[in-house]
Amino acid sequence: MKSRQGAIPAPALSGPGEPRRSLALYAICVGVLMIVLDTTIVAVSLPSIADDLQLTGAARTWTLNAYMLTFGGLLVLGGRLGDVYGPRRIFLSGIVVFTLASFLCGMASDQSALILGRSLQGVGGAIVNAVSLSLITRLFSEPRERAWALGIYGFVCAAGGGIGEVLGGLLTKTLGWHWIFLVNLPIGLAVCLFCGTLLPRDMSRPGPKSLDIAGALTATLAMTVLVYALANGNDAGWISAQTPALFATASCLIFIFLTIERHAREPLMPLTLFGLRSFSTAIILAALWAAGEFAWFILSALYLQHVLGYQPMQVGLAFLPATAVTAIFSVKMSEKIVAKFAIRAPLTVGLLLLSAGLALFARAPLNGTFLADVLPGMLLLGLGSGIVSSPLLLTAMRDVGNKNSGVASGLFNTSMVIGGALGVALLSSLADARAAQLTHSGMQTLTALNSGYHLAFLAAAAMTSAAGLIGLIGLAPASSLHSTESSRASIPG
Repeated sequence: MKSRQGAIPAPALSGPGEPRRSLALYAICVGVLMIVLDTTIVAVSLPSIADDLQLTGAARTWTLNAYMLTFGGLLVLGGRLGDVYGPRRIFLSGIVVFTLASFLCGMASDQSALILGRSLQGVGGAIVNAVSLSLITRLFSEPRERAWALGIYGFVCAAGGGIGEVLGGLLTKTLGWHWIFLVNLPIGLAVCLFCGTLLPRDMSRPGPKSLDIAGALTATLAMTVLVYALANGNDAGWISAQTPALFATASCLIFIFLTIERHAREPLMPLTLFGLRSFSTAIILAALWAAGEFAWFILSALYLQHVLGYQPMQVGLAFLPATAVTAIFSVKMSEKIVAKFAIRAPLTVGLLLLSAGLALFARAPLNGTFLADVLPGMLLLGLGSGIVSSPLLLTAMRDVGNKNSGVASGLFNTSMVIGGALGVALLSSLADARAAQLTHSGMQTLTALNSGYHLAFLAAAAMTSAAGLIGLIGLAPASSLHSTESSRASIPG
């Protein structure tokens, strides 16, 4: 495909194949949105699920953690499977697994069936997320088209959590909690039909001809142990015997994995990827961005519920302005912004806007109002997310090429999962510790709780500010939309 530097991507592009690619992109993004929604939609509906199925305290925790464990543990492997067997085949397989697992969850009559279904959802979700970026970069190799496509994908990833909170509350209230899972059946079927029809069957497979089994096992086990340690750190205690032991185990497994990769003929994760300046910088930025983004969703929802007394549906609606702003800048403006200002400047500005939004929440008062104390921070956070997503995704995939695009996609998503989990765990602990300290000193409970949130928001702002500084220093000034090397490396063939 010839590069058309001046073309502005739109749903109906010139040429017989262009509308087909656009429809394929939308189908991929709907599949990814179904996965992203599941991270928050279940949390909103968990009280209703627990009452109906009489879940124990441990079962409540595992309803959330079972998904995170398999999801976080299988992203790298899922990406490499896409390189070996083709991203189209692996993506469709993941959609089928996730859809069938959703049916199992929706029909669950006891906690064992629900937890099993959630584990299988994580498997399907990991596979879909791991190869989605690979599919998009193969479909759109022309730089400005790719910026447009990744803007849409970035909106789905950034705004899906907020949409999940609204949808979870709405479905649970009107149809019952079963439908937060059963709604995935028609969606999954539609995604399979459209992607099966629209995605090219002859997508090349330049990756390895065999799978690094030893690397796959150690990588999956290492990520699973690490995610489990992060997810349960608050409950088990960060200085208890369990948590440091799990971190030590994960570290040993990662060391073994890296040793295997150095000597493997066809490594699961080529270590040369980390020699690419753009990719290694993007991995760090993704982790810090996810830490701030997850903190925004979790901490601001807690502030709205526990301090301002919002109901779950009101919390979801409070995120809608931010979602709308993210949509406008991700879908409508990202290609134009990157075309005019290259990559480094929008990335840095977007991260600093996120920091400003988090800092505004760090001063939210006990008697705050939506217009004065919630909306300004939400708008800045939505604006920052909308600006950051496309440049960050472009940075991650620009120099990778098709041979390793699947594993690069998996690694990028893994860094976001680990960064988000670590950020939420650390910031929640920081907020709890601060609130406990102030309560012990005699401060009123609600005031102490709000002060704990303030400290956590400041720490989150520091993380995203650090990401902005790293992007400014780590990315070359010439990082632009029109990367000759990127365009050449990513043309299928």
